[in-house]
Amino acid sequence: MFAVDDEVAQWEVALLPLRGAARLPLLLPLAWHMRQRDSARADQLAAEAQSLLGPDDVAGRARMQLVRAEVQWLNGSLDAAEAQAQQAFATLCASGDHAGCADAHWLQAWIAIDRGDHGRRDTELELAMAAAETAGDSKRMRIIEAVTGRWEILRNPTESQYWTERLIHSNGPDFRLLPPDIATWVNDYFGIACSQSGNFGTAAGHYIQCYEKALETGQLRAAITAATNIGEDYTNLNNHQASLEWMQCALDLSRPTGWPRSVGASLMHTADTMRRLGRIEAAEELLREALDILAPISGARSYAIALQYLGDLSLDKSDYMGALDAFTRLGARAAALQQADFFTVAKRGQAHALSGMDRPEEALAAAHEAVRLAAEQNNVYHEILALRVLALIHRRHQLPAPEGMTELNASLHYLHKAIAVGATIDGYTLPGELLDAVAHEYALAGSYQQAYETALAARAAWDKTHSEEATNRAVAMQVHHETEHARAEGQHHLELAALEARRAELLQQTSATLERLSVIGQEITAHLDASAVFDVLNRHVQALLPAHTFAIYLHDAAAAALLRAFGLEGGAPLPTTVIALDSASSYSVRALHERREVYVEDLSKSDFYNAVPGTCHNLSGLYVPLLAGDRALGVMTVQSQTVSAYGERERLIFRTLCAYGAIALDNAEAYRQLQNAQTQLVSQEKLAALGSLMAGVAHELNTPIGNSLLIASTLQQKTAEIETQMNGAGLRRSDLANYIADSKKASELVMRGLTSAADLVNSFKQVAVDRTTEQRRMFNLQQVTHEIVATMMNRIRNANHAIEYDVPDGLAMDSYPGPFGQVIANFINNALLHAFENRQHGQMKLSAAPHGDNRVVVTFSDNGNGIAPNHLTRIFDPFFTTKLGQGGSGLGLSISYNIVTSLLGGQISVASGPDGTTFTLELPLTAPEHEDSGPAAIYH
Repeated sequence: MFAVDDEVAQWEVALLPLRGAARLPLLLPLAWHMRQRDSARADQLAAEAQSLLGPDDVAGRARMQLVRAEVQWLNGSLDAAEAQAQQAFATLCASGDHAGCADAHWLQAWIAIDRGDHGRRDTELELAMAAAETAGDSKRMRIIEAVTGRWEILRNPTESQYWTERLIHSNGPDFRLLPPDIATWVNDYFGIACSQSGNFGTAAGHYIQCYEKALETGQLRAAITAATNIGEDYTNLNNHQASLEWMQCALDLSRPTGWPRSVGASLMHTADTMRRLGRIEAAEELLREALDILAPISGARSYAIALQYLGDLSLDKSDYMGALDAFTRLGARAAALQQADFFTVAKRGQAHALSGMDRPEEALAAAHEAVRLAAEQNNVYHEILALRVLALIHRRHQLPAPEGMTELNASLHYLHKAIAVGATIDGYTLPGELLDAVAHEYALAGSYQQAYETALAARAAWDKTHSEEATNRAVAMQVHHETEHARAEGQHHLELAALEARRAELLQQTSATLERLSVIGQEITAHLDASAVFDVLNRHVQALLPAHTFAIYLHDAAAAALLRAFGLEGGAPLPTTVIALDSASSYSVRALHERREVYVEDLSKSDFYNAVPGTCHNLSGLYVPLLAGDRALGVMTVQSQTVSAYGERERLIFRTLCAYGAIALDNAEAYRQLQNAQTQLVSQEKLAALGSLMAGVAHELNTPIGNSLLIASTLQQKTAEIETQMNGAGLRRSDLANYIADSKKASELVMRGLTSAADLVNSFKQVAVDRTTEQRRMFNLQQVTHEIVATMMNRIRNANHAIEYDVPDGLAMDSYPGPFGQVIANFINNALLHAFENRQHGQMKLSAAPHGDNRVVVTFSDNGNGIAPNHLTRIFDPFFTTKLGQGGSGLGLSISYNIVTSLLGGQISVASGPDGTTFTLELPLTAPEHEDSGPAAIYH
């Protein structure tokens, strides 16, 4: 019957992006459970659901009819509500929906309650219980049982023990464990039971639980009733401050609904508290308004309570004729309602009024009857009030003393009986006027000491129950009500200005829409990827507009066509298609050429009712060009299967989305071009570095190979000479010995030079392979460092600088030696280009040391010029260089940063000053795993 707020919120969110028949599975439960949370919206949702339901779904239609019937009941249209509820009931029963039948009986019971037809109420509750039992719905059965008990004890308080035991048996003694919908009504029952027995503090506790659980389950009318009952309990305890707070809560909840019963009840309970605080005029104004509002449901219990409060107010004003009329009417309503508490109140009020009209015998008889009824009902609160009226009658009129009187006079006799009864109520504060009456009687009887002491107690009671804070709050509530009343009186003027008001509302809605679209625009333009832009645009189009078909066409100038880059129809993706720019039947081409919005309200009546291949026939379409400055990027279109689907508001939304989409797509294209240019520059940077490496290696090879060639040619000459001697005059022993010695020395020099060249070639081969493949492998950090330095040594020496390295042997890494080498080479090149500008004999140092169990710290430092402080935060930015056009590309350190932080999984930091710059790398010995996304990924 009632869902908690979390469930309703989930349905609300899930409903937002849905359109058409897809909304139906959520519309049905949402409309049902919104019926008291927001009755106007529930009525709209129910109407929408009825329009979407098929002719065979009779149960769904009946359930929505029941929603609309409950909305009419809440608004006080009892005849219309009953007619709708009976129609829904007949359909639900015919379809075998027994839970629905129980709900129809439940609603008809409450309609009967507001009519004052409590015989019909009992019948409907019995039928609701039977239908819920047939449905096997124990939750509905327990709710109906608690409500039945509530009305039974209002009719006959002596039934309280039976119903209390029955409800505890059904629900257990700990109501905190109950589901919130059941807890609402079980606590409501116990609140009434405790109030009837004068246990107002406990009653307030039950009503507070009822209030909280009712709000949680969307039972707003029950929550408002609970709030007024809490306020009434605090009033009965003479805690007017707490009472006013709860009355204000009830008013705050009820006024926005406009429900007559709820607004009227809140006003009349507030009026009674005002009366008790002495705010007679404010109380009368509130009460008169409440009676006017409740007039259409004059048969309800609420109207009877208003008559009671009117009678009490008339007594305070000494309007005894008015009071007698109000309490006589209340007596008639008590007989119709068969609710025992009203009989007692009516007799007590009539007795007081008759006394004021000098009809003491009738007054005395009525007062004794009120005391009897209250005692019979075990209602100590009403018994106190009736005893006070008896004391008043004996003070005003000369009447025989009551039997068993022990006090100084009859008035004191009854007043002390009232005080004794009041002492049995937990938390009850004796009202000041009661103690004042006792003090007055003692003074009249000549017992001045007792009169003085009682007067002091009366003063303290007055101070407690009429605190300044409570009085101020009453004044504030009066001002608030007067403001509301003035607003109501001005309704006629507002109606005269309705056209202007509607215009202002439209402007406000437009402003709110534009504000929301601004936030959406920030989300759209935040993306630099075209596919992401498409997805965001689609999400918001689907959420804000009726969109059976949504497509984005991009202008392909080379092909002279529009290419569909994105498209969805009925939630399914559309295939790529091409529309020639010379097409005369395409609204998209027309929007592009004319660079303006094209809106076709009814495509079936247009000249070109032909669908693009792969799409269905829609009935209305909106086509807007994507313009970036004076360039047309393409066209966005949204289409619906409903005629005239797009009003001015929808077209404003779509135009705005198109504007943001054009900006985002233009940015995405620019970013794509930038990425391509960056990739080319990176490739050029890598090739340039490799070319520089080859030049350095070639220069390094010149010395050992040149030396070896010189020695080999010399040896060749010596060999020719020794051959000539051997073939000629003769070869001396000493010449042969010299030749052998020279050959041995030459061989050693050749081997040394060629070995050096071979080592250099091997280093170059490994570095070149590492650089070009970015292959992950196990390597010795010292060996790789040696190879890197060896390949860079030529440039360093030619520039008249020096480098040393200190890397311990045995430091093994499972990582990427090529990218690591590129980082070090970038540091060296950066030092040569920037650090040692206009300097010679610069010193560089490369060192490494283990850090913890699985990391290594690599440090590269120079004693150069240092980096300017204002440049230090930008050195890792792409394309930042102070040597643009002088050998600097601005990519070296940016590439190094990306390699270290992404591929190698480490961190990089820099420190610089007048004495030089130090780069520090903290790297894991084992690099993190990466998906094979291609070697260029780390540069992007």
